[in-house]
Amino acid sequence: MRYGTVPGIEKPISRLVQGTVMIRSHIEAASFQLLDAVFALGCNTFDSAHIYAQGDCERTLGRWIHRRGVRDQVVILTKCAHHNEDRPRVTPFDITSDLYDSLARLQVDTIDLYLLHRDNPAVPVEPIVDVLNEHLAAGRIRAFGGSNWSHHRIEEANAYAAQQGLTPFAVSSPHFSLAVQVKEPWENCISLTGAAQDEARAYYARTQMPLFTWSSLAGGFFSGRFTPDNLDTFTEYLDRLCVQSYCYPDNFARLARAQQLAAARGLTVAQVALAYVFGQPWNEFALVGVNNGAEFAANVTALEVDLTPAELAWLEDGAGAPPF
Repeated sequence: MRYGTVPGIEKPISRLVQGTVMIRSHIEAASFQLLDAVFALGCNTFDSAHIYAQGDCERTLGRWIHRRGVRDQVVILTKCAHHNEDRPRVTPFDITSDLYDSLARLQVDTIDLYLLHRDNPAVPVEPIVDVLNEHLAAGRIRAFGGSNWSHHRIEEANAYAAQQGLTPFAVSSPHFSLAVQVKEPWENCISLTGAAQDEARAYYARTQMPLFTWSSLAGGFFSGRFTPDNLDTFTEYLDRLCVQSYCYPDNFARLARAQQLAAARGLTVAQVALAYVFGQPWNEFALVGVNNGAEFAANVTALEVDLTPAELAWLEDGAGAPPF
C-alpha cells in the first residue's frame, strides 16, 4: 500500500480508499469480514456518506471501528449535504445537521475528512466556508473539501478563505477513470474525463490539491461484462448506470486497448485501468468499492504498476503502434 497526506490530518492516508456502499447492518458479519480484509491489506481510509442506505453504511462502519478498537488507526471520510427530492441541501443548516447525525452513527467525536457531497452554485461560498471552519475550530472535523464541486467553485471558496484568514478546502473528489463519463450517472456530478475538462485537469496538476476520485473503474465497465451487443440485457440499477454513463464506442475502444496492454504486461484489465488513474500528474487517491479481499489485493498490485507516458497516451487515443 502507498500512503499520502492531507493538510489537517496527522495520520497517513491510504492511496486506495475503500467505499462502504456495500456494507449493511443486516449482513454485519460479511461486512466486518470485508473491512477486516482490506484493513489487513493496508487500507486505513474508508469512504461513506450521510445518504448511503439512509445512514446504515455509516452505522455499520462505526460499529466495526468501535468493536475493533481501531479509531486511532483509520481515517474516516464521509460526505454531507446531498440534494433530496425536495430541495438542494447545500446550506449551513444541512451541513451541520448531517454532521451531527454522522458523528452519532459513526460513534466518534471527530470526522477526519468531511466532504460536501454535491454543490449548489446558486449558494454563495462564504457561508459554506464559514460553517465548515466553525466545525473545524470546534474539533468536529479535521479537514474538509468538495465532492462534485467544480475547480472554479473551489477556487472561489479558497480565495474567500484566504481573504478571511480561514482554512480552505483541502481536497476535491470528482469522477475520473480511463472511461470517459459520457453521461452523468446522477445529477450534479463532476467528472475530469473528456476534452472539455482539460482546464480542470491542468488546475489539479498545477496545484497538486489531493484528488479523491470516485468510480475509478467506471462502475464495473472494465470488468469485461459489458459489450456492445449485450447492453440491453442489464437490468440491475448499478449496471444500468454503467451502461448509461460509459458504454459508448470510444470507451469500448479504450477497453480493447486496455485488454491488449493487460495481456502484454501480465495484468488484469482492471489493474491497467487503475494504473492509468494513478499515472496522472496529480496527487491521486482512488475510491474503490471492492466486495472481497482478493479484489482489493489486486488493486494494491495496480499501485505498483508504472505505465509509461507512451502507454498512457495510447490507452487514451490509440494513435500509432502499441507501445509494447
